[in-house]
Amino acid sequence: MAKRKPNAKFMAPMTPSAELAEVIGAKAVPRTEVTKKIWAYIKKNGLQDKKNRRCINADAKLKPIFKKDQVTMFEMTKLINKHLS
Repeated sequence: MAKRKPNAKFMAPMTPSAELAEVIGAKAVPRTEVTKKIWAYIKKNGLQDKKNRRCINADAKLKPIFKKDQVTMFEMTKLINKHLS
């Protein structure tokens, strides 16, 4: 079986919005890196909800991106995509 090629569009560097740059830095990075950096930030700051691990609690830097106090992992991905160009 042939090895799956990574999707070029998926690996293309994306430029974060000013709000997202506050969390992950202003450098253009692929979506995969954006997700890694967001998770590193969430873990470092203990933002994963203690009772429901699928929920992320927004801090001052994440609130402008999420537009609310808490989002699910699935919502988070959708909201972050709006901040990439």
